[in-house]
Amino acid sequence: MQLDTTLYFITDSTNTDEKDFLNIVEQACRGGATMVQLREKSRGGREYLQLAIKTKRVTDKYGIPLIIDDRADIALASGASGVHVGQSDLPVSAARKIMGPDKIVGATAKTVEQALEAEKQGADYLGVGAIYPTTTKVITVLTKVETLNDICKSVKIKVNAIGGLNKDNLDVLRGVPIDGICAVSAIMKSKDPQLAARELKDAFLRLNR
Repeated sequence: MQLDTTLYFITDSTNTDEKDFLNIVEQACRGGATMVQLREKSRGGREYLQLAIKTKRVTDKYGIPLIIDDRADIALASGASGVHVGQSDLPVSAARKIMGPDKIVGATAKTVEQALEAEKQGADYLGVGAIYPTTTKVITVLTKVETLNDICKSVKIKVNAIGGLNKDNLDVLRGVPIDGICAVSAIMKSKDPQLAARELKDAFLRLNR
């Protein structure tokens, strides 16, 4: 499976109505997002599924994979491209068993050991961080860039950096062989999400030229 994780947009619908939320997703897709993850920590299953179906209509227009955070059942029911699991969610092996061989399974890893285990269990990519403190409601533990570098060199699957990243602070990642970056607030909270996505992607692509 050829995954393009260059600009992995992770959503946060907090304090955003549905119409505006879906518009931000569309703007991010237009701006160059290569993957979109729907992350809803506080929605019930029915509400989560309804939003997933609507979000997928947007990402499908641009041929961009939609990943569902945490919930393999929502991912399957909505027809999403895959699921992302954290260290406290389903094990990667269980997510893979539910999703089957042809769907995308991503995992969060903060250590080389977690990264190797996720790869062994069938993960397609890893999200590693947080590199910087974040403003999302997700509890984060900072990850050293040295650890990110070690993880990149220890696994054969794709590795993305995550956590407080924006177009102006990516230099800390220079020389680290990551496959892409994940962004939440830099796009969600921008007055121009399309431009924010484009500038983020361009900043990442300039890193290792």
